[in-house]
Amino acid sequence: MHGDSTRPLIVQSDLSILLETNHPEFESVRGTLSRFADLVKSPEHLHTYRITPLSLWNAAAAGMPVEQMSACLQQNAKFGVPSSVLSGIRKYANRYGILRMENVGNELYLVSDDTVILKEIRACESLKTYLEDTRGERAIAVSPAFRGLLKQELIKLGYPVEDLAACRSGEFLPIRLRTEETAEAPFQLRDYQKSAVDAFHRIGEGGSGVLVLPCGAGKTVIGIAAMARCSCATLILTSNVTSVKQWKREILSKTGLGEDQVGEYNGTTKDVRPITIATYQILTHRGRKGDDFAHMRLFSEREWGLIIYDEVHLLPAPVFRATADIQATRRLGLTATLIREDGREGEVFSLVGPKKFDMAWKELESQGWIAKVTCQEVRVDLSEGDRDLYGASGARQQFRIAGENMAKQKVIDHLLQLHSNEQTLIIGQYIDQLEQIAAHTGAPMISGSMSYERREELYEQFKKGALPLLIVSKVANFAVDLPDAAVAIQVSGSYGSRQEEAQRLGRILRPKSSGSNAAVFYSIISTDTKEQDFAMKRQLFLVEQGYEYCITRWSPEKRAQKGEKHEV
Repeated sequence: MHGDSTRPLIVQSDLSILLETNHPEFESVRGTLSRFADLVKSPEHLHTYRITPLSLWNAAAAGMPVEQMSACLQQNAKFGVPSSVLSGIRKYANRYGILRMENVGNELYLVSDDTVILKEIRACESLKTYLEDTRGERAIAVSPAFRGLLKQELIKLGYPVEDLAACRSGEFLPIRLRTEETAEAPFQLRDYQKSAVDAFHRIGEGGSGVLVLPCGAGKTVIGIAAMARCSCATLILTSNVTSVKQWKREILSKTGLGEDQVGEYNGTTKDVRPITIATYQILTHRGRKGDDFAHMRLFSEREWGLIIYDEVHLLPAPVFRATADIQATRRLGLTATLIREDGREGEVFSLVGPKKFDMAWKELESQGWIAKVTCQEVRVDLSEGDRDLYGASGARQQFRIAGENMAKQKVIDHLLQLHSNEQTLIIGQYIDQLEQIAAHTGAPMISGSMSYERREELYEQFKKGALPLLIVSKVANFAVDLPDAAVAIQVSGSYGSRQEEAQRLGRILRPKSSGSNAAVFYSIISTDTKEQDFAMKRQLFLVEQGYEYCITRWSPEKRAQKGEKHEV
């Protein structure tokens, strides 16, 4: 096969793609490729991507033509593109839009111009419960109660549904943004925030979807602007009480809504108002084992016109089930990463909506909207006592021993000395380990058992600079606004969780008031252990976003020895 060895891609017939990282066109090719393919491995010189049906459907839903996907491969492949790959892209990408849900009068129809596919669907045993009578050759009536369940089943069969059916407008609520023309303390939507809101609304009154932007890019502001466009009663679901309070503060400061129009619904306050903000935890709370999810009734407490799922990648299974029942309500998902370690990205696609907007992290960094972060993996040998214990333990225990490696404390001391004048977070998985670090450094530690009031007090002290160091458990992975945090030291994590790595780096992404706009993200990893293996997987998403992990090998005598770029 003739080819051009100067090009950066090798396209393989199994729909995997190899991209040379040292090629001069690497950045531009990666930018296009990542829109329709997923990164699966990222060693130093050669990144591996895979094209999947879901990656193609999200690209198609976001408006990327099949021709652009094919051209990206054909123009950049060293040895040409196998015909099976081009036909596979056409086959799967073109499936988005073959099946549509539409309203005809007061009825809900599953519609297609492909009469053969509709006949196959009609004959499928697993779908018969959800389907009613045929309406000619190109439509089947669907019970509105089964709108979500049918979409779930069809995507499992390889047929994503473009849901164009109308959503109810909900209870009318005029929402005015405090923009320059209308307020004493105005704010301006940034260009990319306007583009994200436009992308959500471009799909018509009945549409729903997911907007993907980095931590610190103002997803809350985008959600509020989307609410203002819809001007309706809105239910906002988010990850924790801290986030509930932040949403409420932002809504009150950036809109003309009053305190009496914005309610909180959590473990201590259950106040249902035209705008209600609730936690996923309260929705999935059961009084006793076996009880129903009593708080799920919140979905029907008002005539909601919009439901916003903050951190949509965290959706728990019971909320998925409830969401399947409320497909007549418009849905907006907000997240920094659509990655789910349980593989349920397809359910987010079917039940909340396809990805409608995706902003590259490095693009926002280049524009100065988020901090420029340097990532370093500091590798340290196991302490002598931990080494003996590690060798005698099972795999699960080995991971924890590596995470809690006592030798990490000297690395922490060195890094704190190195960044003594900067606001620093130490983040970890294991409470015992964090308590030891807190005792050693004298810094306070925040965990899930601490009261909300005390947490907020410590966060506030940190924001004001009165507290230069804060130690936080995974409770701070999400929705904690600490704009001047410039250094994050990750001492342990949840196995290979790519979304946790992204969220933790997100704690230091907000632009700094000092003006330097630079930050450092350290991961302290025990050398040649299970933790080192999992660290490679954790870093995949950030590597896809353009971040490079520089390896630093720790030795007590020589401090840190800088290595080459990280191989994942």
